[in-house]
Amino acid sequence: MAASPASPVTPAAPKPATPVPTTPTASRLRIAVMGAGAVGCYFGGVMARAGHEVVLIGRPQHVAAIQRDGLRMETATFDEQVRVEAATEASAAQGADLVLFCVKSTDTADAARQLQPYLAADTLLLSMQNGVDNADRLRELLVQPVSAAVVYVATGMVGPGHVKHYGRGELVIEPAQGAERTAQAFIHAGVPTDVSENARGALWAKLLINCAYNAMSAVTQQSYGQLVQGEGVWEVLDDLVAEGLAVARADGVEVAGDVRAAVRKIAETMPGQVSSTAQDLKRGKPTEIDHLNGYLVRRGQQLGVATPANRVMHALVRLMQSPAASV
Repeated sequence: MAASPASPVTPAAPKPATPVPTTPTASRLRIAVMGAGAVGCYFGGVMARAGHEVVLIGRPQHVAAIQRDGLRMETATFDEQVRVEAATEASAAQGADLVLFCVKSTDTADAARQLQPYLAADTLLLSMQNGVDNADRLRELLVQPVSAAVVYVATGMVGPGHVKHYGRGELVIEPAQGAERTAQAFIHAGVPTDVSENARGALWAKLLINCAYNAMSAVTQQSYGQLVQGEGVWEVLDDLVAEGLAVARADGVEVAGDVRAAVRKIAETMPGQVSSTAQDLKRGKPTEIDHLNGYLVRRGQQLGVATPANRVMHALVRLMQSPAASV
C-alpha cells in the first residue's frame, strides 16, 4: 500500500555536537525494528547512529517522513536527523541478525506471523514490550531464539518521523543465543545493558509499576504528579502493588528491587508523565490493559490469589475503551 504524504518534519535545531559511537565493520549488526513507535525508533535510531544497519518497520506516515528526511532524534544531548532505512512491510526484516520486537502486546501474534517467513534460524528476537508473557508467546510461535528485554526509557513520537527522548534508556535482557553479542552492541552504542538471570524478576517489577500507574492515569486522564495529590490515591497504588506481589510470589517469581519505593519515586521523577494507556484512550486506540492489570487478574485466578483492586482498574479501563477499540 502506498504511503500517504506526511507533514514535513520540523527541522532539527542545532545543538552542540555529541560524539557518535562508531562500530567496527566486523561487529555491525543488521537490525530490524518491528513496530517502530517511540521505543523502537529511539533504540533503532541509537543503533543506526552507532553504525549498525537498521530498518524501521512502522506506520506509513512515519515511514514516509523517515524515508524523505531521516529519523529526527531529539534528546538532551543531541538533535539530529539520523539516516536510517524505513519500510511498512515485514519483509524488510529479511537478513536481520537482530529484531527489536516493539509492537503492542495485542499485536504480538499477528506481527510474529508476518515476520516468520523472513527470519533466519539464528535471528534473535528481543521483546521490548510491556507485560511479562510476550517472550513466551513468541517462543510458542517461532523457532528462533527469543529474549525478553526490560526497557527503562521515557520517549515519545511528537510528529511523523520525530522521536523525543525524555530520560533514561537502559535495558535488562534475558540470556539467550546471541544475547551477549547484542548487549555488547548496545553498550558500545551508549545504551547501558545488563544480561541478567533474573530478567523475569525485573520484568515483573516493571509490570507492577505499570499496573499501579497506567490504569489510574488512564481513568483520571491525569499525570503521575497530579494523580498522587488525590486523597486516598497512595493507598490504592499500594493495594495494586501488594496484589501484584502476591501473584508473583504464588508464581515463584523473585521480583527485583523494592517496587513500592520505585512507585513512589516515579511520581517524584516523572511528575508530568501521562501513562501510555491514558494516551491510547485519548486517541481512541486499543490499550494494553488486558496484558497489564488484566494479566494479573487472570494469573491470580489461576493461582488462587484475589486481585480486587486490579480487577476494578481493568474493568474501568475496558469500559472507557470505545467499542471499536475493545478487544
